[in-house]
Amino acid sequence: MNATPAPFLPRFSDPRDIDEFVETLARFERGEISTEDFRRYRLARGVYGQRQEGAQMLRVKVPQGVLSRDALEALAVVSERWGHGHGNVTTRQNLQFHFIPMAEAEAAMRVLDGAGLTTREACGNTVRTVTTCPFAGVHSARTFDVTPHGEAITRFFLRKGWANSLPRKFKIALSCGPDDCAYGAINDIGLVGAVRDGARGFRITVAGGLSTSPENAVVFFDFLPEGDLLDACEAVVRVFDRHGNRENKHRARLKYVLRKMGRERFLTALREEYAAVKARGGTPLDLSVTTAAPVAPPPSTEAPDAPSTARRPDGYLAWRASNTFTQDQPGYTCVVTRHALGRVTTEQFRGLAALCVEYGDGSVRTTIDQNLALRFIPHHRLPALYEALARLDLARPGAGTVSDVTTCPGAETCNLAVTASRQVGAAITDRLEGDASLADALALARGAVIKVSGCPNSCGQHHIADIGWHGAAKKVGDRTAPVYQLHLGGGFDEGGARFGRQVIKVPARRVPEAVARLVRAYALERAEGQSPADFYRRLPAETVTRLLGDLAALDVSTPDEVFLDLGEAQGFRVAIGEGECAA
Repeated sequence: MNATPAPFLPRFSDPRDIDEFVETLARFERGEISTEDFRRYRLARGVYGQRQEGAQMLRVKVPQGVLSRDALEALAVVSERWGHGHGNVTTRQNLQFHFIPMAEAEAAMRVLDGAGLTTREACGNTVRTVTTCPFAGVHSARTFDVTPHGEAITRFFLRKGWANSLPRKFKIALSCGPDDCAYGAINDIGLVGAVRDGARGFRITVAGGLSTSPENAVVFFDFLPEGDLLDACEAVVRVFDRHGNRENKHRARLKYVLRKMGRERFLTALREEYAAVKARGGTPLDLSVTTAAPVAPPPSTEAPDAPSTARRPDGYLAWRASNTFTQDQPGYTCVVTRHALGRVTTEQFRGLAALCVEYGDGSVRTTIDQNLALRFIPHHRLPALYEALARLDLARPGAGTVSDVTTCPGAETCNLAVTASRQVGAAITDRLEGDASLADALALARGAVIKVSGCPNSCGQHHIADIGWHGAAKKVGDRTAPVYQLHLGGGFDEGGARFGRQVIKVPARRVPEAVARLVRAYALERAEGQSPADFYRRLPAETVTRLLGDLAALDVSTPDEVFLDLGEAQGFRVAIGEGECAA
C-alpha cells in the first residue's frame, strides 16, 4: 500500500437542492408552471433534454475536475443503475449520463449527493463548471497549483442567484502557465497563473469563445494579485449580466458584448465595475477553506509490491512512454488513463476508486481531452499499476496523441447534431492505429490534435485542433450525404487561440482515410524540426484540395453507402431538433 493521506471529500452538493427539484417537478406535472419555465429551471439543475423523447442527459458538475474515491464510487452506481453501464467525460471536465428517465433523476441525484457531487449549475444560463489544468501543482512547466483558486471561484458563484439567471452560460478556466493549458483564451474568463517579484497572481483574459463564430479572448489584466481574483471575476460576470443580449440567445455570450461595445468601451466597463466591486468592500480570497488533496509524503521504496514488478509486463514500456510523466515531486509519476471518446464504464469507475487510494493520493482528475489522471504514483509502483489498469482495459497507450480523438456526443443524443461524431471519432482512431504502414507516420505526428463536432457549434472544439472536423449535410440530386468540414491549423500559441481554416468537405465515411492522408503528408513533407501544429497551420489549401479531392467528390454516380452516416444502415436524414444550449 502507498503511504498516502486519507481520501479527501470536496463537497459541493446540498440535499435541499434535490428537495427543491422534486417539488418543482411536481408543480410542473400538476400544470402550475409552464413548460418553458420548467425547462429553464431543470437546465440550471443539470437535467438536459436529448434527441430521444422522454430521455434526459444528467450532467454532473466536477469542479476543477477533481474526483475523490467516494465520488468515483457514486458515479459507478449511477452508471450501473441508470447510465446503461457507462458515463462520459466532457471537454468541460464534467461527467454526463444519457438516457435517464425524468422519474429517475431524483434517485441519481441522491446517490451523487452522498459523495458531495451536484448537478446544480452544470447546465443552463449559469456560471458553469470551473475548469482547471489537471496537472496543476505537479508539472514542471506550471507556476503554482491553481486548483484551490478554482475551488474558491466555484464556491463564490455556486447558488448565487444574481450569477445564475444570466443571459447565457458563462465559462471560466484556470491555466498554470503561459501555454494556457486549460484553454482560457476560449472561455468567458481565462486565468493564467503567473509570478511577479515573488508574488502570485493571474493574467486575466475575457470574452473568448467558440461555437459558430469563434473569438479569441482579450486581456483584462496583464497581472492581477491573487488576492483580488474574486473581485475581478465578479466584475466580469456582472457586466455580462447587465449587457448580455436577453432577446436573442444566439447572440448572448460575452463575446457578443465585446463586439457590440468595441474593445476599449468594453474594457472600460469592466474596469468601472471592478472599481465598484472594490468600493462595496469586495470579497477576500480565502484559500484555507478549499478541500484540495494534501501533498503525498515522499514514497517509500521499501513498500512491498506485486511480484510482477520484478519484470516489465507486455506493453508496459509503450504505455509508460505515452501515458505518464515525472512529477515535480521527487519519486512520483502522474498517469493518464485513455478513455475512447471519454467513455468510462461502471467497472472502471469502481476500479479507479480503489486504485487511486492504493497507489495515489486518493483522487482522480478529469482532463479537457476526455481522459482521467492519477497523481502521486510512486515510480517503483508503475508496473503493478499498469497491470491493474490493464485488467480494467485502461492500459491502452497513446493518451493525448494524434489517435486519441476528442468528440462531442453528436447525433447519438444531441438535438442540434447533424452527424454521428462519436462514430467518426472511433473510426479515425481505428484507421490510424489499425494500419501498420502508418506506424512511423503516427510516431512522427504523435503531437497532432484531432477534434470532431457533430455540428458547427464546436462542442468538440474542432476550431482549435490541428485537424478539426464539424458535421454537416450536402444535397446531391435526390440524396443527402453526411459530410464533415475540415478545419486545419487551429490551436494555441503566444497570441492565445488560433482558429483553423475551413478547407474542404469530405463525406463522413471517408473522413478516416482523409485523416490518414494528412498524417502521412506531415511525415513526408514536413521541414526539418517542424511541429505538426506549424505544418498544418502553413499547409496550403491547394495542397490539401489535391490531397483529398478524390475523397471529397460526390455526384449522382457515388455509391449509396457513401450517403450513409457511420453506424447507419438506413438512408441519412438530417433530424435537427430544438437544442437547449440557448434555453
